[in-house]
This record gives sequence, structure tokens and C-alpha cells, in this order.
Amino acid sequence: MLDKYKIGHFTDLSKGTGCTVIVPPANNIASACVRGASPGTRELALLAPDKKVSRIDALVLTGGSAFGLGCAHGVMEALAKQNTGYETKYGVVPIVPAAVIFDKNIGDPKAYPTNENAEQALRQAKFSNDVMGSIGAGTGATIGKWLGMESAMKAGIGISNLKRDKISVSVLTVVNAVGDVIGYDGNIMAGAIDPNGNFYARDDSLLRWQESKMGMSANTVLSAVMINAKITKQQAYFLAERAHYGIARRIDPSHTSFDGDVVFVISSPQIETNIDLLSSMIVKSVEESIIKSVKHAKSLFGIKSYQGNKK
Repeated sequence: MLDKYKIGHFTDLSKGTGCTVIVPPANNIASACVRGASPGTRELALLAPDKKVSRIDALVLTGGSAFGLGCAHGVMEALAKQNTGYETKYGVVPIVPAAVIFDKNIGDPKAYPTNENAEQALRQAKFSNDVMGSIGAGTGATIGKWLGMESAMKAGIGISNLKRDKISVSVLTVVNAVGDVIGYDGNIMAGAIDPNGNFYARDDSLLRWQESKMGMSANTVLSAVMINAKITKQQAYFLAERAHYGIARRIDPSHTSFDGDVVFVISSPQIETNIDLLSSMIVKSVEESIIKSVKHAKSLFGIKSYQGNKK
């Protein structure tokens, strides 16, 4: 599906932040679902299944916490100049939802993506862009923060693709979780580590539920699910709900009071399919995107990556 969706990134490795812009086909259907108690979003209410607008013009995923949400306005202005947006009697209004991760605990705590940065990501957006790791909104992403930042590891953006018959599912996930990432074998891939690189929760997963540490509440996983199925907006919301199962399977703990995990589902409606088959494909794809976010991340600001911690 990446050949139908444009993806662009702004990356600031010197300050540890960035943003990602996704531009879907014009005739899309979109919705979103939040799990966890600490989300940071813009225009999310509009994506509820009972709201009037059923399509979006772009999606912005960004660092900078709530400060970063403002960068979506830069994308709105750029799209308005292209006469792209929801048509009104008085001109177009681009529909640009946004969601943030908290990355102020890495690099420069005062840094956040600006309107100009998001416009740059939009200008550079291209089809079939499958670059992963510490880029865009994933630049400052970290995981395993349940013991504080001194024990955290680096994550970033992961992208997965899955096809069955004519149905295509692509998922881009920004992994910035309080919990550890669990591999398919049930072992910890990346998470809270001691100075020797050993995982604190390797032998006791309940260690993660101890007294909160400073910085533990600075998290969020963001997933953008891109598909080609003929669905309604209500079905898009149903699939966004189900997609969270993929997060729960690969991140322990997930959807906590310290997370604000958001899944967006955007479909370019082309193919009729079984909604439950599609749901299963999406869950698997979300899982794979999380795994890849860890595998492709690079160490930054002294925070180890999966590759840097392999023994």
C-alpha cells in the first residue's frame, strides 16, 4: 500500500525530535482510536465514527509533546495553497489530524517541530517511502522507561507490509513506550536495561508495576494503518480498535495511565474483503512494525539501541 500513500519526514538529530507527514489518496476513509490515559492529539474528535467528515487530507505524527501539535498548521496552510481540503462556501479547510509523542526527555527539551519543519516533511513526501529507524516522529522515541530514562533504550519508526490476495496492509508505527518490546519468542527485545545491558524484567515481568519513576509518564505509541479495503468510517474505527491488540502483544505493559497510544486507520477503498480477515492482517502488521522499529533504531544521546545492545 505504500505506493498509494506519500510519506515524508523532518529529522533533527542534533535536538532529538522530528515529525512525519502521511498524505493518503484523496478518496480515503479514516478513523482513529485511543488507548491509554495520556494522549496528545489534534482533530481526533472529527475521526469518531459518528462525525460528519469521513476523509482526511494528511496525517501528522510528531515529537515535541503538545508543543509539536502546532506544526500540523503548517501542513494545513500548504495544502490550502494547493486548494486541497474540505470544501466550504468560503474556501477549502484541509483536514489534518495530528498526534504527538513525548520526546522532551532526550536531546533538547525545548525543541519541537515547527510549521516550517512540517511543511518540509510534506514537500519531501513520496510514494513507497519505507525508511525506518530514528527518523521523523521517531527521532526521539525511546522505550523501557518504567525505571526512568537512565535505563531506557532507543526505538523509532517501523514499517510493515502484508498482502493476501488483493488486500494490502501497510503500517507505520512510532514506538515511544513506557514498556518493553517483546519479541515473537516471548523474550524481551528491548526495554529497561542495567549498566551491563541486561533486562531488568527478564525474570519477573511484574517488576514493571512498581512505583512510578520521574519521566515514566512521557510516552505514546502512534500507528498509521494504510489499507485498500472498501470499508465504512464505522468499520475503520472498528479496525483501529482491533489494531491496538498488536500493540498489546508486543509491548509490556501497554495502554497504561502513562501512555496515550493512538491508532489511525486510513483506507483507499478498492477491494471488497472479510472484515475479520482484514482485522487479523492489521494486528499482525502492527506487531511487525513494532519489531522493526526496534531493529532499525540507532543509538542516540547515549541511549542504546537494539543493535548496540546485542551480545
